[in-house]
This record gives sequence, C-alpha cells and structure tokens, in this order.
Amino acid sequence: MHPLDKATSLQEIVSGSLQGETSDAYWNFGGPFGGVTAATLLRAVLDRADRIGDPCAVTVNFTAAIARGPFEVTVRSVRTGRSVQHWYTEIRQGETVAANATIVCARRKAGWSHQPATPPPAPPPEAITAMTTDGRNAFVGQFEFRFVEGALLPSAQPAETPRSARSCLWLNNAVPRDWDFIGLIAFCDLFFGRIYHVKGTIFPIATVSMTAYFHVDRDCLAALGSAPLLGVADANVFHAGFFDQTAELWSAGGRLLATTTQIVTYRE
Repeated sequence: MHPLDKATSLQEIVSGSLQGETSDAYWNFGGPFGGVTAATLLRAVLDRADRIGDPCAVTVNFTAAIARGPFEVTVRSVRTGRSVQHWYTEIRQGETVAANATIVCARRKAGWSHQPATPPPAPPPEAITAMTTDGRNAFVGQFEFRFVEGALLPSAQPAETPRSARSCLWLNNAVPRDWDFIGLIAFCDLFFGRIYHVKGTIFPIATVSMTAYFHVDRDCLAALGSAPLLGVADANVFHAGFFDQTAELWSAGGRLLATTTQIVTYRE
C-alpha cells in the first residue's frame, strides 16, 4: 500500500462513523500534514456507496491540532440532487472536532469546454534538480520538489526586505502513485507557506481553512499515470497574523487540474 493510501485509510465502526490513525510519515510541526488531513476527509466521502459523480469542490477547516494516534471520522449526506451532491465530514479526537469539511460531488456532462488560463513556462522536470528533503519535517520526504522559480532558501535571519511570494515548481510523490482525487487534494496543500519565501526563515504556521476546486474527472486524472504536476503558488496580502495563499496545479500537457486558496495564521 502506498504511504498516502495507508495514511488516509479508514475502517468503518458503525454506519457513518469511521476510524483512522495518524501517520508519522506525513508528520509536520505539531500534527499531520494538512494535505493528508484533507485527503482523509475526502476519502470518507469517496468510499461511500451512495456517492454520485466526482468531487468538484472541497473546503476544509482545520479547527484544532490532531494528536498522534487514532481518530474518528463521521460523514453524512447533506443533500442529493439530480447531478450535484453535498456532504459534511469531520475528524474528532475525544470531544474535540479537529477538522471538518464540506464536499461537493457532481456528475459532469459532456459539452462545451474552454480554458482561457495558460500554464507558466517551465523546462521539463528531469532538467531540474530536486530539492533536498534531508533535515526537514517528515512529510516533506514523501514528495519531490523541483523549483523552476521561487525556491525555498531559508536562512537563520529574516530577509531585510520582503522577497517574492511566487513559486513555480514540478511536484510529485517520492514513491510513484497514480493520480486520483486523494492525491490531488493532498497536493493542493503541498506548497510551502508563502511567508517562508517572503521572510526567508522557517517558523510554525497553521492553515486555518483551505478550499480546492477540481476541474477534471477521474478518467482525466487516471490518464496522467504517475507523472509530475506543475504547480504555481502566490499570495496577495500578509496582515495582522494572517496571509492568503493561492495555487494552481497543471498537468504536463497544459491542463488545469485544480485551483486552491487558503488562509494561514502566523506568529512572529
């Protein structure tokens, strides 16, 4: 079993209630990597026999730190229409709701398509040396980061003047894994906090809420195999202990797969 699938696996306790366990392989500062938490919440819906279509929108709120060990996931259908279905899921440890998500699934229909967005120019991934992951938080070692621009270059002291918040890079799993929505939602949170690039130092931050929009169906994802994705991340404002983060994930062929935004808290 791939490490990501192991980290997000769930066992049914009773109807609508499942159990999972944190994975040390995806550990971050003081809890699991947020992308794995989001993927776990999404898996609770994807595993449902009464789900219709594919996920097209996911909003995850990270409400409390998740401690090492087991947790419970509950999932319920909010409403099912002819082509759109709404779900609510949450992760609990004891009486604490550690994360919750609203997930929209839909049956996509064949028809007119138009993509005005264009991918950024980038050399092929094999032409770029992967960032070393030695000495970083455990989850970083589960992935490959090949920066086209905006590499993470931390130092002991903050930069004298703010640097660019923009990064463009090729991303992939360190252990190859074919693409699906579990992998795609995890990669929506894989971009390093923009404040690290701007200030030039590493310190604890926490995503408060993240929304991802998927622009493809399962067949499109499956056709990608395990090829790397091209990612672009940026930010608009850092103010009063919070900053936003925007990102895009592209296929090597120029298909926009997902767009995502999040709000992140920081403490200087």
